[in-house]
Amino acid sequence: MTDATTSIDTPHGPARVHSAGSGEQGTLVLGHGAGGGSVSPDLALLAAEAAGAGWLVHRVDQPWRVAGKRIAPAPPRLDEAWHAVLDRLRVLDRLPGRLVLGGRSAGARVACRTAADQGAAGVLSLAFPLHPPGRPEKSRAAELVGVGVPLVVVQGETDAMGRPEHVAAALQGQPGASVYAVPGDHSLKKNPHLVAAAAMSWLTEVLPR
Repeated sequence: MTDATTSIDTPHGPARVHSAGSGEQGTLVLGHGAGGGSVSPDLALLAAEAAGAGWLVHRVDQPWRVAGKRIAPAPPRLDEAWHAVLDRLRVLDRLPGRLVLGGRSAGARVACRTAADQGAAGVLSLAFPLHPPGRPEKSRAAELVGVGVPLVVVQGETDAMGRPEHVAAALQGQPGASVYAVPGDHSLKKNPHLVAAAAMSWLTEVLPR
């Protein structure tokens, strides 16, 4: 399909979906973090490269972001809106082939929590917030471990919410789990090209067909 932007109603207001790509390789749906929208450099570059490689890519702006609010709602509301978007895209026949869910930070958490219910073939996580800054005891590892499908985490080497080695330790023994370390912090702004390259390596070489 050609590049398109679609408004989709959810229980928490309209979400906005930016779509590009053919879908020959499958569908990749990406959510954004709590500090920005789907135009963040890592998501935008990854979306462009995946679309160029034959994926149909949907970047989803959550309703709170579309409404111009500054603070993200609680996780259950994020999940509800995400499910509503995916369900509508499925009705519109815009989830062709194998489905990969992903996103950065809070969006990665949403993808992890909803992958099983949506029948995803894999989860692509950028900058997974393993714990709040300086609070390793508040671990969110259960969200990663509970994915149940092939998973990749692309993590900044100095991420204050969990460095790559901490994510790898949390995933130790989990089949189909990969961790890619890239230079930079939680924002992944230092070199988005490396972030996109790591993600594309997993999509093209590691993710089962």
